[in-house]
Amino acid sequence: MNRAVKTLLIFAAFAVIVTLGRHALHSTTTTTTTTTVVSPVVTTTSTTTPTTTTTTPATTTGTDCAASGFRGAYVQGQGSLGTVYDSVTLTKTSPGACTLQGWPLVTLADRHGAVVATTNVNVSGSTQSSPITFPTPSANAVPALLHLTTGSTVAFALAYSDVPIGNETCPSAYALRVQLVAGGGTIPVSAQYPLQPCGQFTLWLSPFYSTAG
Repeated sequence: MNRAVKTLLIFAAFAVIVTLGRHALHSTTTTTTTTTVVSPVVTTTSTTTPTTTTTTPATTTGTDCAASGFRGAYVQGQGSLGTVYDSVTLTKTSPGACTLQGWPLVTLADRHGAVVATTNVNVSGSTQSSPITFPTPSANAVPALLHLTTGSTVAFALAYSDVPIGNETCPSAYALRVQLVAGGGTIPVSAQYPLQPCGQFTLWLSPFYSTAG
């Protein structure tokens, strides 16, 4: 083989090698990666705490006054259309300060000291359907927290019907026993004239209110 042919063959082989190399350099592989996001499962634990609802009688709300530190007086009022409106004043005689709020607990007694059965109904300014409106505006207000010191005087109003229903016999009461809180001591109060609550022996009571001012 002459020299020219060898040179031509070498050139041709070199050209093939370059072509293959270029093809290899321009060939790419595309890899597609799919990412799946799995949301974590969140477990919420709900803890339920039993709720105890305690109903506190209004006569005990904010009250730490003791009956033994008061004296009471019955105030005869007026009658209107078959309803009698009276009141009771309570004067603090003991030293120190105390608070009073709510309605009194009232028990009536006859001239022999026996209990006269009554149905006590607490009246408040928040009770729009109440058939009773006391002559003293303060008696028709909602219960207020009263701060009392020695010599302070508070009151509550009461009302009752003196008209019998049918053949009803209305009892006669001459004394009241007033409690500031349930289970507490009593304040004895005497009436000059008998109370005769008719209408199923219903006694309407206002909250305690201040007589100052």
